[in-house]
This record gives sequence, structure tokens and C-alpha cells, in this order.
Amino acid sequence: MQLLSRRSLLGIAAVVDIAHHSRPTPVAAKALATRHALPPRHLETLLQALVRHNILKGVRGPRGGYELARERRRITAGDIVRAAMSDASSEDDAAPVSNLVDQVIGPSVNQASLAFLAELDKVTVEDLCRDAERKHVFGGTAANIDFAI
Repeated sequence: MQLLSRRSLLGIAAVVDIAHHSRPTPVAAKALATRHALPPRHLETLLQALVRHNILKGVRGPRGGYELARERRRITAGDIVRAAMSDASSEDDAAPVSNLVDQVIGPSVNQASLAFLAELDKVTVEDLCRDAERKHVFGGTAANIDFAI
């Protein structure tokens, strides 16, 4: 059972992908969408939310795209999920409104959600990148290239 929304899961995948592929040039949204078999426009709102939350930085121009706004060890999966959830208002539209939800179920679910996010805050993009590299998810290319000739 997956507790994360599809949008949150995609956000984490996008940030880890960008952390791996953004050197020496930023990652174009089109390339990112291709690697994850998504329509390019599907990612735009999510990537913009990640920019607004200072997780990604948008780079304009013909070789523009996205790169990390902070070091990957300073970005957690919890940061990404919070950013992805902040703009996902359509999911909250269908929430029931009642005393049972407001006084009993809501507080319990919120407490569980906070515990879940606290666990995600322990996982950094650096951890996920190292795991992906160890498992050769990106095809065995080195990610720690600090320069290009």
C-alpha cells in the first residue's frame, strides 16, 4: 500500500533524477518527462512548486532547465512531499466535513501524517542518489562529476 500521493512520489523521483543528471547542464523538463514516460506538460506545475519551495532552481535559456537549489544532502524527501502537497488542492476538495472527521479522525490522521513526514525528513536526496547509483538505476553513469572537459 502506497501512502504517498502519485504527485509526491513523482516529485521525489524528479528531484533525485535532476540531482543525478543536472551536471554540467540543467535538466530540461522534456528530458525528465521522457525518462519517466510522462507528457512534458504533466510535470510543469510540480516543477514550479518545487522551485517556489527552494528545492529546485529554474534556469532560463536555450540550454535551460532545472537544477537543485540546495546541496542534495540538505534536501529531504519530507521537504519534497510538503512542496508537492502544497499545490495539490484538488485532492482536498473531496474531504468530508463532519464532527467525526473534525474532532476524531482528522487529528489522528494528522498525527500519523506528521510521524510519516518526520520519517521522510530522515531521508535526503543524497541518500536516494547513492542508493540509485549503487543499484545502477541511471545506467551506471557517475553522478559526482564536478567538471566537464
